[in-house]
Amino acid sequence: LKPAATAELPDRFRPRSAHPHRRLSVQTPPFFAFEVEHPPPATMSDEKKNPMKEIKVDKLILNCCVGESGDRLTRAARVLEQLTGQQPVYSKARYTLRSFGIRRNEKIAVHVTVRGEKAMEILERGLKVKEYELFQQNFSDTGNFGFGISEHIDLGIKYDPTTGIYGMDFFVCLTRPGARVSKRKVRKGRIGHPHKITKEDSIKWFADRFEGVVLSKEV
Repeated sequence: LKPAATAELPDRFRPRSAHPHRRLSVQTPPFFAFEVEHPPPATMSDEKKNPMKEIKVDKLILNCCVGESGDRLTRAARVLEQLTGQQPVYSKARYTLRSFGIRRNEKIAVHVTVRGEKAMEILERGLKVKEYELFQQNFSDTGNFGFGISEHIDLGIKYDPTTGIYGMDFFVCLTRPGARVSKRKVRKGRIGHPHKITKEDSIKWFADRFEGVVLSKEV
């Protein structure tokens, strides 16, 4: 169409280039005028604030191995019951050792599992005996740690001549919220690697929680 004829046509019959309200040049909207706010990178302080990353004591196992059945094992069970207020469980030998005089399926040890505030109280008393000093060998790769004491009377129990003196082992299992996913029976899942507790995490937790000292090796 010629320009003169185009001006006489109604708007709906005009070509796109000849419409008076249309622009031939397309202008790009100024996207550069808007600033996008990016979240700051995660820091160590943010990880500490995450409640799912907090480490806590799942359970404390106290084990007293006598090596024989009889009165000594019964008295050792009495010591654990006096210390924890719970009924201990007897452990049996897995195989026969003639040099130690142990028969298979013979009761040779006793242990008890403690949880909650009671576990933290007993653990505090046990670490006080060790003067809050442990070795790196006491910590496992899965984030647990353990140690032993030679005399149970150091925990604050009154000495009884009829009972004697017994030593015991402390085993501490650490956990994080959400660990139940891998242990429940229904809809069991797997724990991701960043959520698992490592040896370095348990050492750091021990140093921060109890202000303890971790030595490189035994002297």
